[in-house]
Amino acid sequence: MNRIETGRDAEDRAASYLKARGLSVVERNFRCKVGEIDLVMQDGAEIVFVEVRARASQDFGGAAASVDASKRRKVARAARVWLAARGWGGPCRFDVVAVEG
Repeated sequence: MNRIETGRDAEDRAASYLKARGLSVVERNFRCKVGEIDLVMQDGAEIVFVEVRARASQDFGGAAASVDASKRRKVARAARVWLAARGWGGPCRFDVVAVEG
């Protein structure tokens, strides 16, 4: 499996995991000039911006550790673009789904 297929598989698994916990998919792979958001989901009245990270092993800290400050800033900027474009004024949060192995 190449890198793109691995990422798509991880996003599919993350979406399924979150849907099983009551969230619904609003949008996948939102892209703009300042960054991208893997999954935009809704959890009740709250919008959830989800970063999905996949790593083959825990080497170098694993998938969760790969969400560094730079990546968090990019996701936050992209989320602001998404929120402004849709006029969303309600609550939102950021989640990370880390897929290992």
